[in-house]
Amino acid sequence: MKSSNLLPGLPPKGAVSLMGRVYRYILPEVRAELGLWRSRANGIPDPELRKQALDSMDAKQFHCEGGGVYAAANLGQRHVLIPLIVALQTISDYLDNLCDRSTSLDPDDFRLLHQSMIDAVTPGAEPANYYALREEQDDGGYLNALAAKCRESIALLPSYGLVQSHVVELVRLYGDLQVYKHIAHAKREEELLRWWEKHASRYPQLRWNEFAAATGSTLGMFMLFLAASDVSLTEAQAKEIRDHYFPSICGLHILLDYLIDQEEDRVGGDLNFCAYYGEQRELNERMGLMVNAARRSADLLPFGHFHRMIVEGLVALYLSDPKVKGQQDVRRTAKLLMKGSPWTRVFFWLNSHWIRKAL
Repeated sequence: MKSSNLLPGLPPKGAVSLMGRVYRYILPEVRAELGLWRSRANGIPDPELRKQALDSMDAKQFHCEGGGVYAAANLGQRHVLIPLIVALQTISDYLDNLCDRSTSLDPDDFRLLHQSMIDAVTPGAEPANYYALREEQDDGGYLNALAAKCRESIALLPSYGLVQSHVVELVRLYGDLQVYKHIAHAKREEELLRWWEKHASRYPQLRWNEFAAATGSTLGMFMLFLAASDVSLTEAQAKEIRDHYFPSICGLHILLDYLIDQEEDRVGGDLNFCAYYGEQRELNERMGLMVNAARRSADLLPFGHFHRMIVEGLVALYLSDPKVKGQQDVRRTAKLLMKGSPWTRVFFWLNSHWIRKAL
């Protein structure tokens, strides 16, 4: 793809410049936006829905903060991008809590809940009762308000029409994963494998668990929002962004999350996609392949240094998590993944000595 004004406003050129923008502009505005939604969530009439809405923001605030980094590439449009990213990510985290800690194991219920995400990225979609198949009903309009904020922000993106089909595709895949991941334990692996069979021919480089992991990332959606803020975006560029982000960068994102949660998930009996590798050597090999694929994809995009910083920042963020210290095998994997990338080490140092202390 030829370089263009694909990232209008010009992205930061280095890690220090990026983190400077993040700390000066992005984090304060993301947290202010989340504060508004927290106030709205406090007024949810149903106690269970209120609890899950508030818990999701308390435990997963860093998801919105991480997604907000994309607005750092176009500070002039952050008033559009930050509310959009925060609203969509908040829907995602809220629904994950509802399904994960659900009073229901009904796949139709989970699918209806996630229709709200599809409607959130579909201009002209009408409000609906996404709770129709579950006991808890009255959220005081919270979920519909989040979806409406997404559509309101999308209307301000000049090139959204060129990315809409790709965004909707990624949101649908995300919803599929949440349905199959949260059904009864005895059925979920069978359903995930059946789902993979429908997509395997498009992704011969992946294993089923890697594809499933990739569908769980919202990064491709956020990058497409950023691209849509460029009036000169082309249809070909939009497709290439989708293809470079999914599955490589998206897959790395979620596999890193599962990598550091292995012990926690073993204790809790939760599904973990890293557990499907036969042995530690195989896991290390596949994770190495995913990191290298993500780096190659980043380098092929215009302003590749920005996307490469995203990739190296992901590696550093997850591998500097305190969870890593208590897992010997994960520590070994971390050392292997950090080899040969000075940027990863820079972000690792920033994250360990600066960022986490400031959060």
